[in-house]
Amino acid sequence: MEIDLALTADAATIDSSGKLNILGVFDRIAAQQFPAKHGRVALVLRFVGGLEDVGGHSVTLRIQGPQGEEMVRLDGEIRIGPGPRGEGGRVKVPHVLNLDGLVFKDPGVHSLDVVVDGQHQVSIPLRLVQVGGGVSNA
Repeated sequence: MEIDLALTADAATIDSSGKLNILGVFDRIAAQQFPAKHGRVALVLRFVGGLEDVGGHSVTLRIQGPQGEEMVRLDGEIRIGPGPRGEGGRVKVPHVLNLDGLVFKDPGVHSLDVVVDGQHQVSIPLRLVQVGGGVSNA
């Protein structure tokens, strides 16, 4: 199993047909002071698997600060079912994880790392910068 899409956004939803809707993709948060609390980070992932991936898989999300310190760790499981036969049984499974009220202690590049079945799949960098004005993301 692999991840073919990974990003952070203001919001994201998955409709009843499995269509992924994403609003406000960002990789930078500006804050007037630190520690800085951010209202919501929507972590958007799309898992891709084939017949060999049918079943349950452990998933770990780690958010690390600029010095590599672990800020958040979430452990869970995703279950993959077989996809259409004409596509070799491949299936794409979108997932949105809303991370509300994250507190960032320091400016710098933070990392959102996703591990599936003990194998690192993706790192999403998120840069926190200090500015003179109000809180924004761009």
